[in-house]
Amino acid sequence: MTVYVAEEFSESEADVLRRYFTKGALFARYSRSSKSLRRLFLDEFVGELDISGDQTIDATVGLRRAEELYDRVFFEYGDDSVAQLGGVHLACEQASNLLTKVLEWGRLMSYLEQSTRYIAYDARIGGRYRFYRDPGILSSPLGTRFVGEMDRMFDTYAELLPRMTDFFKESFPKDENDSDFVYRQAVRAKAFDALRGILPAASLSNVGIYGTGQAYEALLLRMRAHPLPEARTYADLMLGELRKVIPSFLKRVDLADRGVAWSDYLGRNREAMDDLAERFFPSVDDIADAPRTTLVDFDPDAEVKMVTAMLYAHAHVPERQIEDRVRAMSAEDRLAVVKAYVGERANRRHRPGRALERIDYRFDVLADYGAFRDLQRHRMLTIEWQPLTPLHGYTRPEAVDLAGEAEAFDRAMERSASLYELLATRFPAEASYAVCLAYKVRFTMQMNAREAMHLLELRSGPQGHPAYREVAQDMHRLIADEAGHHAVAEMMRYVDHSPEPSLERLESERRAEARREGR
Repeated sequence: MTVYVAEEFSESEADVLRRYFTKGALFARYSRSSKSLRRLFLDEFVGELDISGDQTIDATVGLRRAEELYDRVFFEYGDDSVAQLGGVHLACEQASNLLTKVLEWGRLMSYLEQSTRYIAYDARIGGRYRFYRDPGILSSPLGTRFVGEMDRMFDTYAELLPRMTDFFKESFPKDENDSDFVYRQAVRAKAFDALRGILPAASLSNVGIYGTGQAYEALLLRMRAHPLPEARTYADLMLGELRKVIPSFLKRVDLADRGVAWSDYLGRNREAMDDLAERFFPSVDDIADAPRTTLVDFDPDAEVKMVTAMLYAHAHVPERQIEDRVRAMSAEDRLAVVKAYVGERANRRHRPGRALERIDYRFDVLADYGAFRDLQRHRMLTIEWQPLTPLHGYTRPEAVDLAGEAEAFDRAMERSASLYELLATRFPAEASYAVCLAYKVRFTMQMNAREAMHLLELRSGPQGHPAYREVAQDMHRLIADEAGHHAVAEMMRYVDHSPEPSLERLESERRAEARREGR
């Protein structure tokens, strides 16, 4: 039984696609389009290309000689570093919002995920709303109830979308200097942001991935051990497509004494930890109160160590000697080192060097799943998250209240929680599909100061979604006030603490239009 909607192509379209794509190994910048990659290519790009010279090309052939070499070096001799030399673009389409987080786990890969900010989820694929239909649930007595409740959540989203759009148009009239296109895009993004919390985690998305053979092997081995059946099924689909272009690098994945043994190892460890956690924390009735963002770990000596690291590459003495000298410095001298190292940052992309990686911060965060989706994509940090449930409540955007749509929003949340409870006993891993993105999830983020500078300056920007802007602003305040690392906080001069703007995407859309006109 397939749960994916197959796309139909004409004979001439298939002939064009054959020259550039395997059946499913696809990739492009399509985060703002609801189209599949192949449809996007045919509709919007192929007309600009001269493809006459490519008529004899097939993306799946011409690999034999290269694979013979890789077989000898990688598989026979076990030189894993060779698998870093072959990179592949892969389009993972019609993946649930639970699966996208599994796909985006690896640090050494690049990802591009379809955005809920630019795509309306009131449209249907093959006559059906865009949510994952788990075969196990559908074949159970709960299947009809699952589809019916999901459809109603999407109905609510579809009904509120034009109402919220009209509300924002009335609240924020068009500036006469803005084009209709810029204004419309900004208002649509605002409406999408306000309502994305109604979408359940089963909502489908597309993720473009670029990675090496080594990175794909690690990803597939984790997916094959994952408790979510969708992840295991999708791993097999990915493996089949990847083997069309880098077969040698993935030979170990399903060998009993290699990849299978590794996946079994990961699965056993997860099950053992689940059992112990259940034993030590059998009840969810005694959860302690905690703020949205908590700084749970930092080094009181951090600024001394950071200044030491800043000086190290410019001196000729052991690090201990440099640290002793830094400890004896006045605050003024230490600050002079920091200022020289950071220099004049003209914009947030001007980031100082790796001395900032000498110190770390660990945060415990309770935010809605929509905010988590955006923050989780930062890969140069350590992030762990707890299961998505209705346990911690949900966030309802203020705009929904002001528009008079709170009752409809709350009904969708109640429907989501009831469906989760119905599924949880029989389908513990799959039950999270029912949980709307407005529900909160708890996760930890541990990062060095250099990554914190990048993340906090980016995610606090006025064009960002309010849910993750607040988390970024919290983190910056905690670094300054709770850790007392004022010098570190002051380096992050592009962290934005301004209130929520009227139309977050308006300035960004204006700049994009100016660039288009410039071209």
